Amino acid sequence: MGARKRIRAEKLKEARQQEYVARLRNVPTSPRKMRLVADMVRGMEVNQALDVLKFSTKEASRRVEKLLLSAIANWKEKNEDVRLEDANLYIKEIYVDSGRILKRLRPAPQGRAHRIRKRSNHVTIKVDSKLENQEN
Repeated sequence: MGARKRIRAEKLKEARQQEYVARLRNVPTSPRKMRLVADMVRGMEVNQALDVLKFSTKEASRRVEKLLLSAIANWKEKNEDVRLEDANLYIKEIYVDSGRILKRLRPAPQGRAHRIRKRSNHVTIKVDSKLENQEN
């Protein structure tokens, strides 16, 4: 490996260590429905987002809530010396990507068939501390 490539790889590795991410893969919900929930909490503080998700009537909000708790746990794992209340965590990024699509056939009139697309998605949440951003 060349010197430039190695230096770049080391920088990316250091940046990844300061990133607190949780991913949920192959969720059997359409990405469009999941994006509605993701848009509700984007940019919010973590405690406020958890409250919004807990009292939301959408089915996808339960999964996003669990994923957010996982991202918080990942943050705690890397920051054992900092209290969660002092950190002032917020949702830095949340995005929903389309996952695999299962194609099924549904019988239709006159011997035809209609294709049914059962969609799935991948959700990624990144949390960050507002205190770290102010220092930098």
